[in-house]
Amino acid sequence: MGRDPPVVTVTPPRPAVDAPAGPADGGPGAVARVLRVVPVPLALIVMIALAGVVLGRVYADPLLSRLTAGAAAGAVLVSVAARRLPSWLVAPLSVAALAGWTLLSLRLAASHAALPGGLGEVAADAARNAIPRLLTAMIPVEPAPDTVLVPVVAAWLAGLAAAEVALRAGRVLLGYLPPVLLYAGALYVVGPNAVPAVGPTVVFAAVAAVGLAVPAGRAGAAAADPVAGLAPAVRAAVRLRLLAASAAGVAVVVALAALLAPVVAGQVDARPVDPRRYVEPPQVESLDENPLIRISGWALNPDQKLLDVRTEAGAADAGPPRIRLAVLSDYDGVTWRVGATYRNAGRILPAAGPVPGAATDPMRQEITVADLTGKLLPAVPTPREVTGARVAYDPATGTLIRPEGLAPGLRYTVASVQERPDTNLLTTANVPAGDAVARVLRVADGAPEQLRRLATQLAEENGAPYARAAAIADFLAEHYRVTADAPSGHAYPNLAFFLFGPRNGGGQRGTSEQFAASFAVLGRLAGLPTRVVVGFEPKADGPVRAADAYAWPEVLFEGVGWVPFDPMPRPDEEPRPVEEDFRPKPEDPPPSEVPAPTVEPTATPPAAAGPDRRGGPGGPGTPVLVGGGVGGLVLLVGALLLTLATLRRRLTRGRLAQGDPGRRIAGAWREVTDALRLAGRPVGADLSAAEVAERAHRTLAEARAATTGPTPAEPPQAAPAQARSAESPRPAPGSEAGADVPGVEVDELADLLNQVAFAPGTATPVQADRAATVATAYVTALRATRRRWRRLLWRVHPGPLRWRR
Repeated sequence: MGRDPPVVTVTPPRPAVDAPAGPADGGPGAVARVLRVVPVPLALIVMIALAGVVLGRVYADPLLSRLTAGAAAGAVLVSVAARRLPSWLVAPLSVAALAGWTLLSLRLAASHAALPGGLGEVAADAARNAIPRLLTAMIPVEPAPDTVLVPVVAAWLAGLAAAEVALRAGRVLLGYLPPVLLYAGALYVVGPNAVPAVGPTVVFAAVAAVGLAVPAGRAGAAAADPVAGLAPAVRAAVRLRLLAASAAGVAVVVALAALLAPVVAGQVDARPVDPRRYVEPPQVESLDENPLIRISGWALNPDQKLLDVRTEAGAADAGPPRIRLAVLSDYDGVTWRVGATYRNAGRILPAAGPVPGAATDPMRQEITVADLTGKLLPAVPTPREVTGARVAYDPATGTLIRPEGLAPGLRYTVASVQERPDTNLLTTANVPAGDAVARVLRVADGAPEQLRRLATQLAEENGAPYARAAAIADFLAEHYRVTADAPSGHAYPNLAFFLFGPRNGGGQRGTSEQFAASFAVLGRLAGLPTRVVVGFEPKADGPVRAADAYAWPEVLFEGVGWVPFDPMPRPDEEPRPVEEDFRPKPEDPPPSEVPAPTVEPTATPPAAAGPDRRGGPGGPGTPVLVGGGVGGLVLLVGALLLTLATLRRRLTRGRLAQGDPGRRIAGAWREVTDALRLAGRPVGADLSAAEVAERAHRTLAEARAATTGPTPAEPPQAAPAQARSAESPRPAPGSEAGADVPGVEVDELADLLNQVAFAPGTATPVQADRAATVATAYVTALRATRRRWRRLLWRVHPGPLRWRR
């Protein structure tokens, strides 16, 4: 029942005169071959370059788009040139070419941004900080090594993967996947920070369609009919099966389009998600969050050299300008804070237009750091260009920080524009109101009655806003004296003692800290939008010493802008006594407060693994290698996270369950302080155990209020520790009054810690068990108030493993 084998007929070749001209003689065959080979590589290059165009919409100039286009062309052309080599050899060659193009791109970007340092130093810094700086950079982003590295590398890798799949394996549609993912990633990174990319998207789709429409044939038999040599019956069956598969594929595509089209169309008018909100911008340190408390320390060391300033250009007749260090806009009744959002910036800073009618003076200064510490970068307001230092900038206040921190010998140049408001408009100018200035009008709860009465009297006697501000400045200048040894502090009790305390008991004297803070608080109570500025007032070019440190208040006027005021007394005038109406009963001066820095850990979302692709014949292809590398990276990250979680659990177990009772109690206390640090509320080493317990109580209450909102059993806002007086004592642990207040059990742990410190050897195992229970309950409650991804980060955060014990 067998069949006869098919008869194969060999057709003799046609005469040479009838054969089409080949590539060597430039005939139609060469043109056809070029038309078959060129469209797909060209389409891949254009599609990847368009992703760079889309991302370049948030950059300051087209350098990024040019670098990504070069990466796309280089990756695809390397694969085309190496198409006759084994597939396993293409990836190393392409990666070597990628290294060369990346170094060239970093050099061009460093030269464009005028960054100091060699190529190796710049490349290492860009490799360490590329992703966080890209997602926290100020828009428009300046093309710099750290902001172009990731797009250039991503474009090259997308070109390599796409070319290998589309050209070597012949799967063009699958080869489009890397460019599509890169384009979608560019759209996501840009988010709502640029106009919709309608034009590039249309071109992207058109180029992709052209690449699919033109047949990408191979040389030889690959371009012929694949079923031409089969028997007629077999050929018909294969063609029928191919037709059915094609029809099924078209049906699936049409069905998906019908199902997904309404969903996609509904998102057209929706605001895109901004990925920058998931990455914390550069933060300031605790002293920089409230630099006002540094005034008293500088006053006690007036000869300490902080800076060296040389003015290169400016208005010489006006004298040396004030150098601004920080602007403090937030006051909670305890401390003034910066509260700024700093974004990584390039040399050229965003320029806000000056107030109409205000005169401007250009100023260029070269500043060299001496003993000044922290991250805040001094500059004459308002900076427009910074060279010699990488900075982050807050446009709302016009202040700068150096994320890496200041270092002795750091030299940088700042070009600023000083605004000189029209003083003739001040007498009739009004002050703004509404949500836009609510931050600088807010008066924290708990303001002493004496302050309110004084602000009310000064406001009633002076109706116009400028007259009110001038009256407050004159009142402070006429009634108080400046002393360098005055204690630091600007909480409500400190200001009340400064304004109304007895002279023979230390009241009515202070540094510029108390003068500026009192003016700002009285101004807000009188309806003026105020803020406090910390900076320096040098006498001439040259060294800027601690004696030049100075704090001054500013008031915002409509049509004029922020206007500084000077509430400091004149050196040759003797202050008059404060009127009896404003003097309360004598009381002891309150202790100075230590600010609570508000810094949260930075977390970068982990990178998602790319799609898995199978390699073509001839060994493992590049897609397989890329997929294996990504999978290995995911496994490595998972192993690292598992290791960190295990070490964290072992550390907690060792603290709470190992050692003598005193050591276990100290370990429980360490768990609480580490939890506060993980929550962005680190405690200073100079705080007592009771103060730390109060900080822990307030942190948990605020976190719960922010998560669930105020409840009848929980006040909307925790009162500051300095505002609690002896008339309203804190409820004891376990009492009925304190039973509903979250975190109050930490007081018990503080008492146990004091017992261990002052009476060693008296702690019992029962007390150690109680300390472990309290610490575990507090840490669990505080962690539960965090967002889900922050709770996951909490368990694997490496900080407690390396923080000094």
